[in-house]
Amino acid sequence: MPIITLTTDFGEKDHFAGAVKGAIYNELKEVRIVDISHSVSPFHITEAAYIIQNAYRSFPQGTIHIIGIDSELNPENKHIAVYLDGHYFVCANNGIISILASEIKPEKIVEINIHDRITSNFPVLDVFVKVACHIARGGTLEVIGKTISEIKELTGIRPVVNIESNQIIGNIIYIDNYGNVISNITRSLFEKIGKGRDFRITARTANFTKVHTHYSDAINFELPSEKREEDGKKLALWNSSGYLELSIYKSNPSTVGSASTLFGLEYRDTITVNFN
Repeated sequence: MPIITLTTDFGEKDHFAGAVKGAIYNELKEVRIVDISHSVSPFHITEAAYIIQNAYRSFPQGTIHIIGIDSELNPENKHIAVYLDGHYFVCANNGIISILASEIKPEKIVEINIHDRITSNFPVLDVFVKVACHIARGGTLEVIGKTISEIKELTGIRPVVNIESNQIIGNIIYIDNYGNVISNITRSLFEKIGKGRDFRITARTANFTKVHTHYSDAINFELPSEKREEDGKKLALWNSSGYLELSIYKSNPSTVGSASTLFGLEYRDTITVNFN
């Protein structure tokens, strides 16, 4: 049974996500539909790219991923279908796939050209669903589009290393539900440039000289609970996706605060790593 996932900025209030699911079932009775997220910030391409990058690998190969972010067709925002790492992605060519393609080269990319057969101002419902269901039936990409070799690059997703190789300047690319701040600095880049040297991570007024692997690593459990420094404990860690993350232990943005609120950090703010 084919699997089709949905990642959109539709939210939960409106009819859009439900209508897309209904259209898929109308095309394919035997299909599994999985919601990855409908809570992407409106038109936030980088946020959506981070979410899909860290979700798709958990699905079986052959899964089809519909990404409904900034999908209105125009001369600068064409629609594409991509076969990459054993998965299919149907989305707009707005840079959203470039974060995946920076690590794994797509095996096939087509620019979708079935729009003359469809009248729609809701491309996710009409165009993306048609393409996804075509793929789910075993159809080839060449039938629904012309092969292209390049996709639009998403700017600001790669950190900068200085000439002396003693500094990495990155940016915040995602803030999660707990208010944790995720940068575009990967562990592999950090270790390649750092070569085991001491370092200082700076983001506005927050500074760190150690990076943990687990949130609880920042807590000294050898101390009695009443003597531990837990509430508001700040830490840097490598998150499950291998990115440098700044956090507050057991944070809650609406009560005790979070890394984003307490450090005053927002999307695209700078995070700097200086090596000694």
